Parts: sequence; C-alpha cells; structure tokens
Amino acid sequence: MQRSYYSSLGGHPPQSDLLTGRAVFTEAYAVIPKGVMQDIVTSYLPFWNDTRLWVIARPLSGFAETFSQYIMEVAPGGGSDRPEQDPEAEGVLFVVDGAVELTLPSGTHVLQPGGYAFLPPGLKWSLHNRSGAHARFHWIRKAYEAVEGLPHPEPLILNDKDVTPNAMPGTNGAWATTRFVDPSDLRHDMHVTIVTLQPGAVIPFAETHVMEHGLYVLEGKAVYRLNQDWVEVEAGDFMWLRAFCPQACYAGGPGPFRYLLYKDVNRHMALRPGGLRR
Repeated sequence: MQRSYYSSLGGHPPQSDLLTGRAVFTEAYAVIPKGVMQDIVTSYLPFWNDTRLWVIARPLSGFAETFSQYIMEVAPGGGSDRPEQDPEAEGVLFVVDGAVELTLPSGTHVLQPGGYAFLPPGLKWSLHNRSGAHARFHWIRKAYEAVEGLPHPEPLILNDKDVTPNAMPGTNGAWATTRFVDPSDLRHDMHVTIVTLQPGAVIPFAETHVMEHGLYVLEGKAVYRLNQDWVEVEAGDFMWLRAFCPQACYAGGPGPFRYLLYKDVNRHMALRPGGLRR
C-alpha cells in the first residue's frame, strides 16, 4: 500500500485571504486545521539548533491533560545533543518528511518517512539532520507513570511500512489500526498508532471512553463526529478529544483516511485532584 504523510507547513497567508477558517476550541474537543500552522505560530526549544516547531497540544487545564505534541522542523545540519530535559518524560517520534539520524546508547538509526521511535524516560539520545533537505517529525511527550514491579519499556525503532495493520472485527479490513506496541504490554502507559479507514468506511457508533486522544490527519479527508458536532477534516489537521468525548467518523474518499493517534492507557485513574494516578 502506498503511504502518504502530510508535511506542508509554514508560510503566511496574503492580506487578501478571508478570515473564515475551520479552527474550533471547545471544552470537549479542539480542531486545529493545517491552515493555522503558519510561520507566525512557530516556537523554538533550548539546545536545538536550526529547528523550529509547532506546538499542537500541551497539558492545560480544560484541554490536553496527559500529553504534549510538537511538529518539529529541522533544517539541514540542525538537531540536538540535549533534546529532552525532563528525566521523567517518555516520547514517540514519527517522521513525516525527510530523514533524521537518531543516536541511542545502542547505536545510530536513520528514520525516514513512516519511521517510529519510542524513547523511554531517562534514555540518553540525540537527533540530527545530516541530509541536504528539511526534515519534519511529530514528537509526542508524556510524563511516564511508573508502576512498582514493572520495568520501564525498552526503546523501539520501527517503520509504518513494516508493521501489518490489524483489521477491526467485521470490517473486512476497511477499518484497521497499525500498532507499534503490543497492547498487552502493561509497561507502556501510552499508545501511538495509525488508524486507517478506506473510502466509505465508518466508525459506526459514538465511541465514549476514558482515553484522551490526539489525532493528526496524515492522509485523506473525512467527516468526524466530535461530541454533538460533525466537522470536516483533511490531511494536515489536528484534533484533540477530551476523555469521554463521543466520537465517530465517516471516510468519504476518494482515497484512504489515515491519522496518527495518541491515547493514554494501562494505569489506574487519579483519585486526587491534580495528582498522578495511583
């Protein structure tokens, strides 16, 4: 299957453009369309050279509670020897354009489009763009919730093209999930997967569950049900869904609809306001 990963960000709209857009922010969900991700809203990080980023989710009361998500853009020769300053943060990298060189204690890996890396907390790593073109990747971060008696998970280096999607029951493959981590591995407290719906496929009920979601559309377009609203989304758009926000989807085509999905999993619920789960 030919795979596509949206990566055309930046620029600045002309003065002649209309103000009308598709951005939505509510207590239950948010939609950040690709047209919002212009040069004017980029950020920078300490110890990253020739790199800018778009922050599309961050822990914030009434918004994302469990994770942050960046779209990183690293110029040729750019990168970092000190990318992560939080020793409790775990991360997932997913490359959508270009190539990056990821160095771990176990060795160096070149990640190209579709490349996935899971980085456990406390791991020493570095990342550089040794190529002659810009590289772009998603960086999802979460404070790891350790459990006594469970070791930290090991680093993982994979690629979307090498992982066979799991078809949802009764869908004949029209709705499938690419899982980079074994769902039964309870060392992991977050999953980052790719969901694929073929043209005409649906999520045929309003899913309502405790997992918080971040969804970045990699390819295609669809109509997504968020709480009580139907919204149109396309490649390059990001959606955040609060825990228990009802959700459904209809993929209208003409090609596959694919999105990078974050969710928090496998831990007890916090019983104290503002506290970690116990």
